[in-house]
Amino acid sequence: MAGDTVARNYRARVHRLRQSGGGEQPYEVNPERAHTRRCNDCTLDDVTITAEILSAARTIWDYHHVRHTPVPADVIIALGTNDLRVAAFAAQLFHQGFGKLLVFTGGVAHQEDLLATPWTRPEAEVFAEAAARLGVPRDRMLLETRATNTSENLRFTRALLEERGVSARSVVIAVKPFMQRRTWATMAVVWPEMPATVASETMTLDEYFTEDLPPEKVIHILMGDLQRVWVYAERGWSAPQTVPVEVRAAYEALKSAGFTSHLLPEGRPARG
Repeated sequence: MAGDTVARNYRARVHRLRQSGGGEQPYEVNPERAHTRRCNDCTLDDVTITAEILSAARTIWDYHHVRHTPVPADVIIALGTNDLRVAAFAAQLFHQGFGKLLVFTGGVAHQEDLLATPWTRPEAEVFAEAAARLGVPRDRMLLETRATNTSENLRFTRALLEERGVSARSVVIAVKPFMQRRTWATMAVVWPEMPATVASETMTLDEYFTEDLPPEKVIHILMGDLQRVWVYAERGWSAPQTVPVEVRAAYEALKSAGFTSHLLPEGRPARG
């Protein structure tokens, strides 16, 4: 479909811009946070990527998916992140008729961790500009620019829709592939009455890696998001999820291998 072609073209354009380091940027780059590590330079903090590490990471990657089939809804909600492919996917959903209104949610968040963005403005603003380049009309977008974590993304979006008088009977939520489960679990607590599907671009872990998001960085993030599945459930911030034995084993193996940079320290009440 036309939306597929537009989304692919945009992703290719962003990739070329990042590789060249020049030309018109789809966002205002913060040079101190611009990522330069290439995917074939697979070390970080003296951790080497082995076949065993990748196998464990793929187990966690698969667990993060809830594999919903998107269905047409009243509103598409795109959760802000440091990965512009989510904006492209949300625009694709819009062009394919999965929603008549597209809400981008995300403020200035994660400035000092592995999820830091290479731009300095709210994620929602950057995503909206990307969607506009993909042909989404500005009058079909709403921006929520304060949220700094997943719970706030959903709660603030709910409040924004109510404030604007938008009567949504169902939503489809566009996220990074490995944010599916945690988004679904958070939705079950903060907006349980809203029928929702959680969706992301279909890809394998290996296909997800880019120059900006090399294996060593992504695996650290996968680990942190997995830990947050049970930690946030214990704190009442998301619904409990069953974690299979093989997923726990993969987590412990990667933790022992040194993939701990995105884990919550003991006793830290962080949200994200």
